[in-house]
Amino acid sequence: MVEQISLTEGSIRPQLLKIAVPMSVGLFFNTLFNVVDTFYAGRLGTESLAGMSASFSVFFIQNALLSGLATGVSALMAQALGRKDQATIMRLKNTGLVLMVSLSLFLTSAGLIGSPWLLHMLGARGLALSEGSRYVRTIYAGSLFWGINAVLQAIMSAHGQTRPYRNFLIIGFFLNLILDPLFIFGWLGLPKMGTMGVALATVLVQAMGTVYLSWQISKHKVFRSEDLDRAQIKLKVAADILTQGIPAALNMLTIALGVFVINWFIYRFGSDAATAGYGVAVRIEQLALLPALGLNTATLAMVGQNAGAGKYDRVRGVYHTSLKLGVLIMTIGMAVLYPLAPWLISLFNQDLGVIAEGTSYLRIEFLALNAYVILNVCLSLLQGLKKPHHAVWIGLYRQIAMPILIFNLLGRILGLGLPGIWWGIVFTTWSGAVAALMIARLELKRKGRV
Repeated sequence: MVEQISLTEGSIRPQLLKIAVPMSVGLFFNTLFNVVDTFYAGRLGTESLAGMSASFSVFFIQNALLSGLATGVSALMAQALGRKDQATIMRLKNTGLVLMVSLSLFLTSAGLIGSPWLLHMLGARGLALSEGSRYVRTIYAGSLFWGINAVLQAIMSAHGQTRPYRNFLIIGFFLNLILDPLFIFGWLGLPKMGTMGVALATVLVQAMGTVYLSWQISKHKVFRSEDLDRAQIKLKVAADILTQGIPAALNMLTIALGVFVINWFIYRFGSDAATAGYGVAVRIEQLALLPALGLNTATLAMVGQNAGAGKYDRVRGVYHTSLKLGVLIMTIGMAVLYPLAPWLISLFNQDLGVIAEGTSYLRIEFLALNAYVILNVCLSLLQGLKKPHHAVWIGLYRQIAMPILIFNLLGRILGLGLPGIWWGIVFTTWSGAVAALMIARLELKRKGRV
């Protein structure tokens, strides 16, 4: 049973952890899900792995747009919960679902047509291009399931409830563990589908998640069927969602474009081994970030509800507590990641070139882990305060404008090659985190609380 949690009173740290821990556990299994995909793709060969690694940035465009819109729904719903505005809560749910379904269907059409071209623009060629195209086009065919799951998760997170989504991600991991080899290698008489099989398994898991999350949210006492029938889809509510969601989506999209930029420079300075090593290393980096990433969801929900209730002293407390917890967790992660980097890379691919390139990335990039935490907590605060536009400018700076300049400077002009790209990522992430800290402080001051 999904139950509403009041986040406008009580001790802050236990409430943050009550939301963040289930979300972090779920994200851990979601990353393991991707790790399993990477593991099996590695068994198909370096070119197949390179094709999938390049396709992740194209796949991320879908996630950026869908999760951005869902973030808008979550922020507005959290504020409505803080105001105890039941009518708006109902309208947000219905209108958010309609908007998400519409966006998902558009993404399916655009992805099926445009994804091979985007992979080619990234520099993928030959087998890497064909395998990456088969993977990403299958993913885009299932965009509807990602969209519905994103908005259902956003609604539950705004209520402070992350356990159903955690359960879906755990179940999905074990289901994917079974489906991947069946579809990839053609076990039990099935056709051998290679990277397309990886994607098909993922789409089926998302479809299962849509059924499960819909069932969970239907049991929520807040969402009674008679209330939903009376809750009309309002253009003003749609406009509010888009006002919140478009900046969040654009910020996420800058991340996708940033991955494009990184992959473009990797192909110019490196090889398929470098692209594959980077793809594996990013998965490991995501694992290291997971314990703190749940704080993003918790921060958004708690800031939103308390801002809606006008409790800005409590908003400030949520913000500072999240920062402290995140930095503490990530500092521990940094100490673990550095010495284990070569061994972790070798779990997914035994190619010495892939191991060397992935290790090089991780042993430089680990310095940016705390910057990611600071950046994400600040952006969650701003989203909860209904100030999402700041994220767009920060994203454009740290994902596109500065990387193009600094990657050229370090990689090409100074001749550092790939390590220059890795050091450039560290610099842009930290400078973006400092900018986010300054903007967050300014917005809190405007609310009369420093």
